[in-house]
Amino acid sequence: MTAKFPLTRRAALGGASALAGMSALAQTGQRAAAQTAQPKKGGTLTFIQNSEPQTLVALTTVATPALTVSAKVTEGLLEYDYDINPRPALAIEWTISPDGKRYAFKLRPNVKFHDGKPFTSADVAYSIQLLKTVHPRGRNTFANVTEVKTPDPLTAIIELSKPAPYLIKALTAAEAPMMPRHIYEGTDPLANQNGNAPIGTGPYRFKEWARGSHIVYERNPDYWQPDLPRVDRIVFKILPDTGARSIAFENGSGDLGYRTPVALADLDRLKKVPHLVFETKGTSYSYNVSCLQFNLDSQYFKHLKVRQAVAHAIDRALLIKTVAYGYGTVCYSPIAPGLKAFHDPTPSPYKLDLKKAESLLDEAGFPRGDNKIRFKVPLDYNPIGDESRRASEFLRAALGRIGIGVEVRAQDSSAFVKRIYTDRAFDFTYNGHSNLFDPTVGVQRIYWSKNFKKGVPFSNGSHYENPKVDALLEGAAVEIDPAKRKEMFFEFQRIVAQEIPDVPLYSPLYLTIKNKRVHDESLTADGVEANLAQVWLDA
Repeated sequence: MTAKFPLTRRAALGGASALAGMSALAQTGQRAAAQTAQPKKGGTLTFIQNSEPQTLVALTTVATPALTVSAKVTEGLLEYDYDINPRPALAIEWTISPDGKRYAFKLRPNVKFHDGKPFTSADVAYSIQLLKTVHPRGRNTFANVTEVKTPDPLTAIIELSKPAPYLIKALTAAEAPMMPRHIYEGTDPLANQNGNAPIGTGPYRFKEWARGSHIVYERNPDYWQPDLPRVDRIVFKILPDTGARSIAFENGSGDLGYRTPVALADLDRLKKVPHLVFETKGTSYSYNVSCLQFNLDSQYFKHLKVRQAVAHAIDRALLIKTVAYGYGTVCYSPIAPGLKAFHDPTPSPYKLDLKKAESLLDEAGFPRGDNKIRFKVPLDYNPIGDESRRASEFLRAALGRIGIGVEVRAQDSSAFVKRIYTDRAFDFTYNGHSNLFDPTVGVQRIYWSKNFKKGVPFSNGSHYENPKVDALLEGAAVEIDPAKRKEMFFEFQRIVAQEIPDVPLYSPLYLTIKNKRVHDESLTADGVEANLAQVWLDA
């Protein structure tokens, strides 16, 4: 059957506060759209980057800094509209067999990598197998791939052992980048220098990376779409300081940033700046859940009663109000409310109850000492968002009320990933997980015991193991009956709600901020994580 336009639905945000914010932002976006004129060519787009990426290619990581920069150079087979309907990119046609186990792609002719080598089906086959091996989510996404056939240079056929109903939605540039086989073959992909100076097929070519300062991409004059890109260069300015980012947007030295690139406390003030526009377009490809994630090998959190006590001590609504300034929706599940087809809205069995928390800690063998402290433990937070530190301080105060002494421990993104996923030298962490468009792709990796793999970032960091959960996740990954698949995910949610390898807290509402001179930056479901080929600037 032909599968160019599979039926999907627009994912919706939940929560009154989020909807209220959406209304005002939509009006702002409509006014900006009404002023859009004929696209112009030339100029430099300055993208404000919260933190420095570990790599410029989203092959071995799903960390946001890498997702931001990757797709401008390294493209995917498909792109997606706001409703997650696929559109041509490096593939121009595709079909799916009736049994869902064969995906055939016709590739775009005359596409070249930046070094002049042709892009062919051999690169697709190599990339799929590479993603299956080293990509944190690719281990799930491509788990059923048995072979990628290449009958000719412009045809790639993905053969599966079992159906993968989510696969046709998983082929964006940032999620499934098509890599140059001739650059990677015979090397360690984790150490390959292409991550530092990438070669791809994209609209921009890598120019330079000044560590700690900026990354520069320049227009690819040989891009397969001759009229694109429209801007001459993109400069990713790395500004870890929240105040500096706000200033950059205010004074016009920063043009674009996403995932709410400023302190939430600054938003009301910045919304009054006449040259700034705030949008929520381009966020339907990925919803997030912020959570408190336990290391189940920890001497403290290996005890269920200790984890239950922690869950009983947290007021989610207050956290959203004080930490997220209302830009979020309470979430009790690892599956975000935006994924309405799969999200179970049932409240946590561990409601706010400090007396119950105290009792559970006593039962677990951790009584209060002479100093009223039961035990002390470090809390590491993912530094990707500015609210992470504030949320960690909130959690420190909350757990202090039940006698758990928390030391909030800060580090940069690289050190955080190494501590949590390689060294496993942590007790618990405030973290965020992208659900993407389907739980098999975005959620399974966090709870699937087979995805406990040291060194792979944003995998099963808790070291959670439950054979029933494994069976449900693996079953849902191949089930083509939507009703049966939904029930599998609901049962999964019921189990992890009881066992709490982590405590889901809320689903953030992310904003894109741009100077009003910037146009056409969020034309797909993944917004500015896409290739920015069509973005253009007023003089």
